Amino acid sequence: MLFWLTELSDGGDFFNLFRYITFRAGGAFLTSLLFGFIFGPPLINVLRRRQGKGQPIRDDGPESHMAKAGTPTMGGLLIVGALLTSTLLWARLDNPFVWLVLFVTMSFAAIGFADDYAKVSKQNTAGVSGKIRMLLGLVISAIAGYWAACYHPDALQYKLALPVFKDTLVNLGYLFVPFAMIVIVGAANAVNLTDGLDGLAIMPVMIAAGTLGVIAYAVGRVDFTEYLDVHYVPGTGEILIFCAGIFGGGLGFLWYNAPPAAVFMGDTGSLALGGALGAIAVATKHELVLGIVGGLFVVEALSVIIQVLYFKRTGKRVFLMAPIHHHYEKKGWAEPQIVIRFWIIALILAMIGLATLKVR
Repeated sequence: MLFWLTELSDGGDFFNLFRYITFRAGGAFLTSLLFGFIFGPPLINVLRRRQGKGQPIRDDGPESHMAKAGTPTMGGLLIVGALLTSTLLWARLDNPFVWLVLFVTMSFAAIGFADDYAKVSKQNTAGVSGKIRMLLGLVISAIAGYWAACYHPDALQYKLALPVFKDTLVNLGYLFVPFAMIVIVGAANAVNLTDGLDGLAIMPVMIAAGTLGVIAYAVGRVDFTEYLDVHYVPGTGEILIFCAGIFGGGLGFLWYNAPPAAVFMGDTGSLALGGALGAIAVATKHELVLGIVGGLFVVEALSVIIQVLYFKRTGKRVFLMAPIHHHYEKKGWAEPQIVIRFWIIALILAMIGLATLKVR
């Protein structure tokens, strides 16, 4: 929205700063962060009054989680609100990729909100049917996949770019949209599974968003893509502003979600943020790199898949409890110990993913 101020510029004054994506990304970060600090306490108070007993705690979860009974959920509203405000304020609103990532984020946030509302209103952990959530997620992702393909350059349309092997493009054809659906829905659900301890999901999301923001900025500049020998996707640079909004909103939320959490993110936040990461990866043609940058989420999701399949086949468990962060709880690790070590792993994986920009 503020980009229109460039029309008042003569090329050498303050208003000229609004032409620069990096300047507007900084503004988005600060706006999102301040939004979290200003609206965090009143939102938490409203959620606490409205929800009464707070988020239902699973009976089959770790015993230590029973102490968290009464903590309100839907804290993702704070992140989503901060992200929406900062993006609409600082991004170019004539950019289709900005609207693409906003569409996916807000749509998955709506699914998560419905699920959280069902849980707190009925005071059980069932929520909205998993089949319904999956169906809605697939529809949203299908729209997003086709949307992205329509605005990709002709040479990249419906193709899969490979990290490291940068001259290779795999023509997926009609399979590109189903592939995009798997990426977006998979990312949304993987982040949702990771959100099981105070602060565990939000920091890796911020790290992944920051990394993808750098990638989006790089692939949106022809000079950078020529130097790095990666595929140029015009317009994706504006996604950096969206990612800065995630980072700022995430920090604001973490202030209240740090152990012991005053509020939980809930599916409202985890599905929205996971879907956002998937949408950014599809828009920037870095779907496979997301698997590296968000490797922590991949491991969390795989631990559940492995546990379920192995138990159905043998009646035994691979992990003491899945997702894998609960396995380490059962082994006696303290919650802050698990959270911080997982943060470190997420940062290492993000650096590896970022290195694929240069390695060839």
